[in-house]
Amino acid sequence: MRLVIARCSVDYAGRLSAHLPSATRLLLIKADGSLSVHADDRAYKPLNWMSPPCSLKEGEDGIWTVTNKAGEQLIISIEEILHDSSHELGVDPGLIKDGVEAHLQELLADRIEVLGDGWTLVRREYPTAIGPVDILCRDASGGTVAVEIKRRGEIDGVEQLTRYLDLLNRDPLLTPVRGIFAAQEIKPQARVLATDRGIDCVVLDYDALRGIEDDKLRLF
Repeated sequence: MRLVIARCSVDYAGRLSAHLPSATRLLLIKADGSLSVHADDRAYKPLNWMSPPCSLKEGEDGIWTVTNKAGEQLIISIEEILHDSSHELGVDPGLIKDGVEAHLQELLADRIEVLGDGWTLVRREYPTAIGPVDILCRDASGGTVAVEIKRRGEIDGVEQLTRYLDLLNRDPLLTPVRGIFAAQEIKPQARVLATDRGIDCVVLDYDALRGIEDDKLRLF
């Protein structure tokens, strides 16, 4: 991971245009190719960003150009670099889910037909270079589906699933892979973002899934 603190201005050119005037900001460049621009007053949320896969070109004139596969660009005009360092973080073990999320994953994997008749499980915790996908399965027509499970579905979860889909769709044995964002509760903003990215949303009823499990284990 590379951390750069610089006085800079930022312009985004894509489906819309956005401009950040000159100020001192943190530029975060990750090993997966993503770049995000941060201020000191917005917690973890970046001012602007470019998700992978994308490429960074650093011009001798201080112009950094980040381009994604759709041709959208983040243009960063560097005026002064105050700090520039790189750090090897190694492989992250991933987020340890709480009991409810872990149990939801287990229940849904065991009863994958809840998502549709004829669906089959490929694997739970399917590994990728940036962490495991909760569930990888196939629909009735044999298409590959990646399922990300949350207790509360928010924008960050949609972004996480988007990154998984970008990687999975590079695998010729899996592509095309579509996504399902599954949660007990899905926030409206997360649903809008998921829909915009072609990701289906499914609301999970934890008690109902537990009831299915109970029925399965009950003798009478």
